[in-house]
Amino acid sequence: MSEGLMSPGAVDTGAEMELAGLVRQRVMARLAQYADERESAGLPAEDEAARRATVDRLLAEELGAQRRHALAHGRQVVDPVVEERVAQAVRDGLFGTGSLERLLADASIENICVNGCDVVWVKDAAGQWRRERPVATSDAELVDMVRALAAGTGGEERRFDRGVPRLNLQLPDGSRLFAVMAVTGRVSLTIRRHRFPAASMAELVRLGACDQQLAEFLTALVRARKNIVIGGGTNVGKTTVLRAFAHEIPPEERLVTIEDTFELGLDTDRVAHPNVVAMQAREPNIEGQGGIDQAELVRWGLRMSPDRVIVGEIRGAEVIPMCNAMSQGNDGSLSTIHASTSRGVFTKLASYAAQAPERLSLEATNLMVASAVHFVVHLGWDAAGQRVIDSVREVVDADGAQIVSNEVYRPGPDGRAVPATPLRTETLNELVAAGLQPQRADATWWGAA
Repeated sequence: MSEGLMSPGAVDTGAEMELAGLVRQRVMARLAQYADERESAGLPAEDEAARRATVDRLLAEELGAQRRHALAHGRQVVDPVVEERVAQAVRDGLFGTGSLERLLADASIENICVNGCDVVWVKDAAGQWRRERPVATSDAELVDMVRALAAGTGGEERRFDRGVPRLNLQLPDGSRLFAVMAVTGRVSLTIRRHRFPAASMAELVRLGACDQQLAEFLTALVRARKNIVIGGGTNVGKTTVLRAFAHEIPPEERLVTIEDTFELGLDTDRVAHPNVVAMQAREPNIEGQGGIDQAELVRWGLRMSPDRVIVGEIRGAEVIPMCNAMSQGNDGSLSTIHASTSRGVFTKLASYAAQAPERLSLEATNLMVASAVHFVVHLGWDAAGQRVIDSVREVVDADGAQIVSNEVYRPGPDGRAVPATPLRTETLNELVAAGLQPQRADATWWGAA
C-alpha cells in the first residue's frame, strides 16, 4: 500500500460518515448557488438527468478539494474505494432514500431494522441477520430522513414527532416502512421488503411454498369464488400468497382493495387487473381530524360495485364489515390475518369482533364467520426453515362456541402441507367445475391414505 493512502478497512466509519455529511453540505450549497445562477441567466431548471450530471461534477470537485487539503496539511488521503462510498452516500441523500438506498438496492435483503442511526441490522432471504454500516450521522439526521421520506410519499400529511411518534408508509419501491420515536430509547425504523411483487401460483411452486398439486387446488378455490382468509405469523409471506391468489382472478372482474398501508399493488398491473380501486386508511391530521380506518373503507368499498373485496390484513373492527361483504354476494373475497395456526384464525377473528363497536358475542361471531369464510389457508415454516403453506381448512358450520371445519391439508412430518380430510362432495364438485381435474382430486384424498 502506498505511503499516506488509507485502505478501505482502515477508515473509521464515523469519520467516513462525517466526511459524507461535509461533502453533502458543500455540494448542496453549490447546487443551490448554481440553480440561482441559471435562474438569473433566464435558463430553465435542469431536468433529472442534467441535475444528476451536475451533482457528479460537483462531487468530483469537492472530493478533489478534500484530497488536496489532506496533502497540504500532511494528512492521509482517503482511499478511492471510500471516496466512492462517500459519493454514493451523497447521491443517495440527494436523489433517493438517503443511506438506506444501498440497502434497498440489495435484492437479497428482506428486512432492514435500524435501532438508532448506527445500529443497523438486515435479514437476508435465508433468514440470517447481519450488522450493517450506519445509515445516518445522528438520530436527528435519521428523523429528518424519515420525515423527508414521508413528505415525498403521496403528498399526504404524515407527522413524525413527539406528538405523533409513529409513522407507517410505503416507499417508492413498494417496501413498507414503520418508524417510532420518543417511546423508544432511540429512533427506530423497520423496513419490510416485498421481493415478489408480481407473485403467482407458479411462483409459489418455484419458491417451494407449495407443490404443484396444492397450487392447482388453491387456484380452483380462487376461480370457484371461495372466500379465503390467509393466516400466519409475522413475515411468513402472507402478502405474497395473497398476491398469488389475486393473480388467478379473471381480469374482467372489478376489485376493491383496502389496506392500512399500500402493499398489494394490484392496481399497478393494468393487464392482469385493469379495473381496480385501491384504498388506504388515513391517519388523522395535526388537529386529530380526518382519520379513516379500514372498517369504514370496507363499508365504502361495498358501495363501489366490486366483484371481490380484498382486505390486505384484518387487524380490528374491519372484521365485521369484511365478513358482511363476504356473505352478501361478494364471494371470492380475500384477506390475511395474523395467527399461529389455521384453527387459531377463528379465535383471532372472534377476538377482533369482540373488540369492535358492535361487541359481538362469540356465538354471533362464529355464525357470522361460518356464513362468510369458506376456507382458511395457513402459512408456517417447514423443518428446513422455509416458508410454506402448512394447512388448509374448509369451514363447514358453527356450533355455539366452536367453528366446525375440516382440515383438508395438514402439516406433515416436515411441516409442509399434506392431504388430510377429504373435501365435502358439494365443494369438490364446485372446484371441478372451476377447473380442478377430477383425477387429481381423487389422487389427492382417496389415494393419499
